[in-house]
Amino acid sequence: MQINLTELFSVEGKEKTYTAAIEMDHFQAPDGRREVVRKEPAVLRIRNLGGKKLLLEGKASLTLEIPCGRCLEAVNVPFELDILQELDMEISEEKRVEELDEQPYVSGYYLDVDQLIGNELLLNLPMKVLCREDCKGICNRCGTNLNRGTCSCDRSSPDPRMSVIQDIFQQFKEV
Repeated sequence: MQINLTELFSVEGKEKTYTAAIEMDHFQAPDGRREVVRKEPAVLRIRNLGGKKLLLEGKASLTLEIPCGRCLEAVNVPFELDILQELDMEISEEKRVEELDEQPYVSGYYLDVDQLIGNELLLNLPMKVLCREDCKGICNRCGTNLNRGTCSCDRSSPDPRMSVIQDIFQQFKEV
């Protein structure tokens, strides 16, 4: 959803609250595309600070489906985003890039709510998601989810000093 910000520039101190629907159904995370399972409209309060500067405060609530870091089961991860941004509309695009203050969610006098929410999500993504604290993961040989059952793979780790003897046994098995 795009919000037109021009009406806020008429009077210094003018404030307006917007309830903006989040239109994105998927979020492109650095490690893959994540489905948005639940989303509520974002509530954004924008105030004119004078000198073509705006203060943006808001809240957004949504849930992403992220795979477990051990067993790859889908986990619904809720996000409660608190947004606080100061937008300087006088700074040129070149100056923003110079100062590393890129705001791709502002284009001209329009605010792209989905892009803003996407940026906030990117900053709040957890490092690792687990389906439960004692997740056993998957078997590294056959891929069986060890939370659901066991597999018949040999998980014994042989003594590294015996690797030469293991190689001899493997040669006899091939014959």
